[in-house]
Amino acid sequence: MQNNKMRGVLAEFLGRMPRLFRWHWLVLMALICSAGAQADEIPSRVAVQAYVKAEGDRLNLLMRVPMDALLEAQFPLRGEIGYVIFSQARGAMEDAAYNQLLQSIQMFEGDRLLENPRLDAVRISLPSNRNFVDYPTAMQAVQSAPLDDSVDLYYRQGFLDVLASYPIESEDSRFSIDARLGGLGLETTTVLRYVLDDGAERSFSYIGNPGRVYLDPRWYQATFNFIALGFDHILEGTDHLLFLFCLIIPLRRIRALIPVVTSFTIAHSITLIASALGWVPSAIWFPALIESLIALSIVYMAFENIIGVRQQHRWIVTFGFGLIHGFGFSFLLTESMQFAGSHLLASLLAFNIGVELGQILVLLIAVPVVHLLFKYVLPERAGVILLSAILAHWAWHWMEERFAGFFAYQLNMPALDRYFFVGVLQWLALLALSLAVLWGMRGFFSRFVDAGDKQEMGESRIVG
Repeated sequence: MQNNKMRGVLAEFLGRMPRLFRWHWLVLMALICSAGAQADEIPSRVAVQAYVKAEGDRLNLLMRVPMDALLEAQFPLRGEIGYVIFSQARGAMEDAAYNQLLQSIQMFEGDRLLENPRLDAVRISLPSNRNFVDYPTAMQAVQSAPLDDSVDLYYRQGFLDVLASYPIESEDSRFSIDARLGGLGLETTTVLRYVLDDGAERSFSYIGNPGRVYLDPRWYQATFNFIALGFDHILEGTDHLLFLFCLIIPLRRIRALIPVVTSFTIAHSITLIASALGWVPSAIWFPALIESLIALSIVYMAFENIIGVRQQHRWIVTFGFGLIHGFGFSFLLTESMQFAGSHLLASLLAFNIGVELGQILVLLIAVPVVHLLFKYVLPERAGVILLSAILAHWAWHWMEERFAGFFAYQLNMPALDRYFFVGVLQWLALLALSLAVLWGMRGFFSRFVDAGDKQEMGESRIVG
C-alpha cells in the first residue's frame, strides 16, 4: 500500500516536469543510486600480504588479497547466499589477478621495467587459512589443489592467492616495486616481505600507495628518498611551520636569525638521532605528550612575542623546544626507516638534510613577506602582537585537544626493573649531551647576540 502511494507521487512529479528535464532527472538519480551502491560495496579496510623473491631467471611475486576487495570479479556462484563454485572459478580468478592486481603493479630490475608477468598459480583460500606466515608455506598453499565444490564459502569472505613471475637477467640484481593497490579499499594496508637468498626477510608495511619502494636500495637511492621525505615533512607539518613563523616574526635580520634557527636545527638533530638509536620511551602515551608539548611551544613563543621579551636568550629557549620537535620528527622517521635498507645512518642524515632544506625554503619565503607586511600594511609592533595573538589562539586549541588526549591514557608508575634503569641512563646521557652542546654554542652565539643588541641600540638612537 505504502509502495503504491510512493509510486503514485513519483509518477505525478515526473508528469508535471518537462520531458527534457524529466530525462535529465532520471539519469541523475540513476547515477547517484549507482554511485551510492558502489560506495557501499567498497570495504573500509583491506589487508594485502605479499612476498617478492628472485629465483633463477624469474622474480616471483606472491600475494594474498581479500576477495571482498575484488569488486569487479564475477565468480560463479551457487545458491541464494552465493557460495563459490571452485571448479568453475579459474577464469574469474585469472581475470581478477590480471585486471585488478597485476595491472596496478610495476616491478623493476634496476631501472628497467619488467613487463609481461606470467600468472603461475591462482587459488581461493578459506578465511581460516593461515598459510601465509612465511614464503615456503605461502608458496605451497597457492600451488595446492583447489577447494572442493562441497565447501561452502561466501564469495566475499575468502582470500585470492596469486603467484606471478617476471623474467629477469640476474637474481643478484636490485629490485623495486610500485604497487598501486590503495584503491582496493578505503584504507589499504600492505605488508610486503622481500626474501633474500639466505632466507632472511626484509619487511615493509605501508598504507595506500607509497610510490616506488626499493627492496634493496643503493646508498644514493636511500639518501635521495629520505631527503625528499624530510623536505615534505617540514612543509606538511603545520605545527612545525607555525613554530618557525613565531621565531621569525620579531627577528627578520640574518644576524638575529642565525643563532635561533641554528640552535633549533642542532637541538632537533640531537633528539632525532637519539630516537633512531632507540633512546625514547616505548610507552603509548609518549607521542601524545610530545605533540602536546609542540603545541605548547607555539603558544609560549607567541606570548613571548606579545610581551616583548628581549631576544638575547631566545636561542636557548629555542634549543629546548627544538629537542621536543626532534621527537616529533622521529615519529615519522621511525615508520620510514624500513625503506632505508642497510643504509640507516645515511638515511638518518639525509632526512635531517631534507628538514633543513625545508626550513630554509620557509625562511626565504616568510621573512620577506613579514618584512613587507610590517613596512606597508601594519606598524611593526602592532603587527608582531596581532600575528602572534592569532598563532597563540590557533595553537591554544591544539594544546587543549592534545593534552586532553594525553590525559585520557592511563598513566601508571613504571616497573623498577633493569629496562627502567637502562632508560634512565639513556635519558641522562641525552641530557648531558644536550647541556654540553648548549655550553659549546653559548660562546659562539654570544657574538651574534651582542652585535645584534648594539645594532638595535644604534637604530633606536637614530630614530630618537
